[in-house]
Amino acid sequence: MPPFLKFLIHRFLVMPLTLFVITMLLYGGVMLTPPNARAQLYLPTNSRMTEKQLANLIELIIERYHLQAPFPVQYSYWVGTFFDGTWGYSPSLNEQVLPALLTRTPATAELTLFSLLFIIIPFGLYAGIIAGWHRGYRDSIFQSVAFFATSIPPFILALAFLVIFYINLRWFAPGRLGTPYSYEITKDTFASPTGMLLVDSLINGRYDIFADALRHLAMPALTLSLYHWATLARITRSAVMAQRRKEYITSAQARGIPSGRILWRHIFRNILVSSLTIVGLSTASLITGVYVVEIIYDLNGVSEIITTAMSSGIPDAPAILGFSVYSVLVVLILMFLLDVIQAVVDPRIRGDMIKP
Repeated sequence: MPPFLKFLIHRFLVMPLTLFVITMLLYGGVMLTPPNARAQLYLPTNSRMTEKQLANLIELIIERYHLQAPFPVQYSYWVGTFFDGTWGYSPSLNEQVLPALLTRTPATAELTLFSLLFIIIPFGLYAGIIAGWHRGYRDSIFQSVAFFATSIPPFILALAFLVIFYINLRWFAPGRLGTPYSYEITKDTFASPTGMLLVDSLINGRYDIFADALRHLAMPALTLSLYHWATLARITRSAVMAQRRKEYITSAQARGIPSGRILWRHIFRNILVSSLTIVGLSTASLITGVYVVEIIYDLNGVSEIITTAMSSGIPDAPAILGFSVYSVLVVLILMFLLDVIQAVVDPRIRGDMIKP
């Protein structure tokens, strides 16, 4: 078997094993809640029933959803819903879990991709390269800003941004769109092939909606990105400083090669692999951090699943498991892609794979 194919198969086999362990532990935790309490989630709201009718209905719910069955039986029923494409019925959401997750995914994907592709990667690499190559006041400014960015938790930063830019200055607002444009995107004339407002508004030629969506995305994207930007920039800065001390840089400078050419044609290529690793780790961390930012800025993304599932104080097992599996799958897929890209880009990794 070719080494690269063996590498891919090994990575693929790790993913289902990880999912199995995580879901087993989560379902075990959910089962600590008594069946009668979990059955409360399935009761109709504002219903007028006698105590006897209520008790009979709870018994029917427990029997129908197997809430009193042994752990392996309950878990096997959930696994069956995982493979049939529903991921179970969530009483708190009043719908199947997987469709609910997919409906809310575009908002989460838009925030994550915008933060990663337009803030973290370009500005992180550029700031780190400039700070590492041009020492002095530029490096001092960068060090101060990076220290600030990594010192403040995202939820504190989000609250500060809301107070400054929304409550006081009225420049930016929470949510995904303003009220007039929220009505516009519900019309039949507005096509939504992706669900991501920035993309769909451009497809429809509605630059006014694009501008409003971008204005609403600015605060959450900056909140989500700042820490990861500083982390990537610091690693890049250290890599550039290490490259500066190498002989090939001294030799290139002695031959009179322009500094810009040395920096972007030689150093940048050599630090790209190490920076790629940090980008992958930041992406995995973004998936967990994006949910907190979504809740604070009211973006109605995937985080709405977990907040709704826990709103009554009784764990909604299908919603909690679906949310957890969704998050783990995204992270595992991203890490798998990172491993593959590194194996393709980094000759050292390819060399280790070819060794007998």
